[in-house]
This record gives sequence, structure tokens and C-alpha cells, in this order.
Amino acid sequence: MPITPTNKIWMNGTLVDWDDAKIHVLTHTLHYGMGVFEGVRAYETPKGPAVFRLTEHMERLHNSAKILGMDMPYSVDVLVQATKDVVKASGLPSAYIRPIAYYGYGEMGLNTLPCSVDVAIACWPWGAYLGEDALTKGISTKISSWTRHDHNTMPPAAKTTGNYVNSSLAKVEALKGGYDEAIMLNPQGFVSECTGENIFVARDGVFVTPPIAAGALEGITQDSVMTIGRDLGYEFRVDYLTRSDLYVSEEIFLCGTAAEVSAVNAVDDRPIPCPGPMTSAIAAEYGRVVRGHVPRYEDWLEYVH
Repeated sequence: MPITPTNKIWMNGTLVDWDDAKIHVLTHTLHYGMGVFEGVRAYETPKGPAVFRLTEHMERLHNSAKILGMDMPYSVDVLVQATKDVVKASGLPSAYIRPIAYYGYGEMGLNTLPCSVDVAIACWPWGAYLGEDALTKGISTKISSWTRHDHNTMPPAAKTTGNYVNSSLAKVEALKGGYDEAIMLNPQGFVSECTGENIFVARDGVFVTPPIAAGALEGITQDSVMTIGRDLGYEFRVDYLTRSDLYVSEEIFLCGTAAEVSAVNAVDDRPIPCPGPMTSAIAAEYGRVVRGHVPRYEDWLEYVH
């Protein structure tokens, strides 16, 4: 999806013009994939732009860096304010936000200990990642031939740049095969997640989502929809899933900051009821929550102005 330039990007404590936000071709992370990032959204609300669960995203960025042994040069509070400054400078009522921390220019080789750490935050307008009708019509999925990382191969609990080679391979394979998205299994054959989303599968009226131990990222949107869904009276469980569970499910939805809540209409060409009534209710409430229309979740919104 093409990027629409905005006014400023925050780089190492300074707001710079979009076209001046450049790095050297010998930047360490460009060569070795050792970086961490987040996907965050700001939404238009009656009180102005608000970033959804911003502090939690920056805490996860710090945790990802900790897993890699990367020393973050900026605190969570500094990054929260920097994000607000970037969104404010853009003038956008809503935006997708990309913070990234990476090893910078000056060292080459696999030893990251002498490397400097640079941080940047950008934002731009970005619609529904899986398409505007991903909820109403649903998306088609396939079980990927690519396996999700084992915990002792690449740490799936960290949102690292290098991990997403695995996701990109699975995503492109699915698209070339005529599907919208891929579902990834872990080395033991259990369902992990999709290429950029957590997955929820309804069996006997209960939504099940895979645990972190299965290779799933600890999703902030995942946590949000579980809270919202339980408040609506639905039951959720974190547990292991097999591909057969998907084939006989009553409903399936995917969720993530970019994808928001997206329904699944098929897995490996086996039709899934779509959109399911529970999925529709959760998605509708989620849409109201992120736009500031449900007071009980007001503390999830961090206003820019």
C-alpha cells in the first residue's frame, strides 16, 4: 500500500522534514535485521486525535528491545510525547504510526554491542490493512507452508524487524495463491498467528486464541478485543489450536492495529460462516471504543492536543 508523505518525522529527539528523514546505506539494521518496531493508530474522536493504547505500545517496544539486548536511548514517556508531537505536526485527524528503533551507522559485523541505537517515529494516513470490506465480506486464508519461528530460533515474543521475513514469505505465498492472508503454524503443528494479526476461533460459542507459547505475539489489539468481548458477555480462552479446529469453527476473526477486526470467510477453501454475529458485535464495539464513544474505555485513549 503506497505511503502518503506527511510533514514531520521524529528522529532521535528532533522533528525533521519528511524528505530529510534519511539514514546511511551501511546502517547496521539494514544489513542484519536487528531492530524493533511498533504499529500504532491515532483515531479521530470528538475531543480531537487520540492515540489508542499508546503507552502500552511503547512499553512493548521497550520489551522487544530488552529481548534483543538493545539499550533503548529514550524512555517510554519520551516516546509517548514524541508520538503525540508527530501526529500533531501532521495535522491529520487519524493516522497510522510507526515507531522503530534500530542499530545505526558506524559498525559492521554481527556484534551489536558497540552499535549506537537510533529511534524514529513517523505517521501517515492508512486505511484498513486487509481491505475496507474485510469485516463485512471477510477474507480468505490458507495454512502457510512457512512455519512460525521456534522460541529458540527467533524470539516471536519480540516485534523485531528480522522476524517479519518469515511473515513476508507467508504473506506473498498466500497472495500468489489467490488468498488474502496466511495462517501460520508453529514447529509443533499448532496454530500460532497470521502474518501480522492474532487469530480468534469460535468453537461451541467460545473464542479461543493461541498462547504466546505457540509463537503468537502478545497483541495489544488482541487484549483489547478480549476485554471488549467479555464485557459484551462473550467467553474467551487462551489455548492451543490445530488446523482442524479452524476447519470446523463457527466464526473466525483476525485482529491487529493495522487490520483492526477482520472476519475470515474461508480457511484452505473450507467456508467459514462470515461475518459471525459475535465477530460483528465485537468489531462494531471496537470501532466505537477507538473513536472515543464508549466512556468505560476512555483510559485507552491518549489525546494528542
